Amino acid sequence: MNITELTTTQLTQIIALKEQIESLQAEIDSIAGGEIPSPSNQESPPPAKRKLSPAHRRKLIKALAKARKIRSAKLKAAKKGKRRISAAGRAAMSAAGKARWAKARAEGRKGL
Repeated sequence: MNITELTTTQLTQIIALKEQIESLQAEIDSIAGGEIPSPSNQESPPPAKRKLSPAHRRKLIKALAKARKIRSAKLKAAKKGKRRISAAGRAAMSAAGKARWAKARAEGRKGL
């Protein structure tokens, strides 16, 4: 809303509120023993953005891509993983194989 569009009653209300704010601020200052910084009276400039040279930007992008590739390779290796069988499972498989071959040999001799 533009200030020229305000009515006189609205303007007087605004002035009264501003005076209230100033008196309260003075009371706060007297209690606190000084001025408390508020966002309106801090006039520090925003931090300047740092610019990268094109060569440094390329180097940074290359390093990030390499890190991504390494990280993805580690994740793939971790996902696959090598499956290992327990000693008991290996013994059971060995026993089953020996039994199967013993049966096959016995049937082979019968046919002769």
